[in-house]
Amino acid sequence: MASAPKSIYFASDFHLGVPNHAASREREDRIVKWLDEIKDDAEEIFLVGDLFDFWFEYKTVIPKGFVRLQGKIAALCDSGIPIHVFTGNHDMWMFGYLEKELGVTIHYSPIQREFFGKKVFIGHGDGLGPGDHGYKFIKKVFANRFFQWCFARLHPNFGIGIADYLSRRSRAKTGNSEDEYLGDEKEFLVQYCQEMAAKYPIDYFIFGHRHLPIEKKINETIIYINLGDWIRYQTYAKLTPDGIFLLKFEE
Repeated sequence: MASAPKSIYFASDFHLGVPNHAASREREDRIVKWLDEIKDDAEEIFLVGDLFDFWFEYKTVIPKGFVRLQGKIAALCDSGIPIHVFTGNHDMWMFGYLEKELGVTIHYSPIQREFFGKKVFIGHGDGLGPGDHGYKFIKKVFANRFFQWCFARLHPNFGIGIADYLSRRSRAKTGNSEDEYLGDEKEFLVQYCQEMAAKYPIDYFIFGHRHLPIEKKINETIIYINLGDWIRYQTYAKLTPDGIFLLKFEE
């Protein structure tokens, strides 16, 4: 008798490191409990960017902390569950450490996969769609190898300190704009999905970055899922032969 097919899981925007050590540790514990809960049912797990509020791999140094999550990911990979990690706008400077030490697959740009006969487009979501030209320019700068080399010359205490300051400043500037749906004409990822859906046969779009759990029909057959964040919502998506479901983790 054939066993029932397992599920595909997606989560994003853990932002470990903010707003302080105590809150981040509590969030990390919840994430580890969630991974423990889904491990027996998971065919693959996709962690879709901004796992860390800041990440930069120096040649021999990585940001301290987050060892419980890294250990759990390594254990799941060792057990045979493929885990995919996408770089986000807060942790785009991943250069191979997590692949080598944990066994994950790193994705630096969106990908398309097929599960249960459905075509799924997966990405963090930053820099997609119209507008946001300032960030798109900054992202190109951050992705530049010469800029990365220059940043690596800074002492980690100084470099990570600068990054933490900029992250807090960006979060303060954003304010409460992430708390509500802005309307189709102002939601860049909705517009991106509409544009892509007109060109390619995609059934599900799955993104993070927006920090707001969203499940929206692009048309009669195409669904856009935003995974939300784990700072406030603890939401994730589960893909099964019966469809895709946006769920909330309850301990």
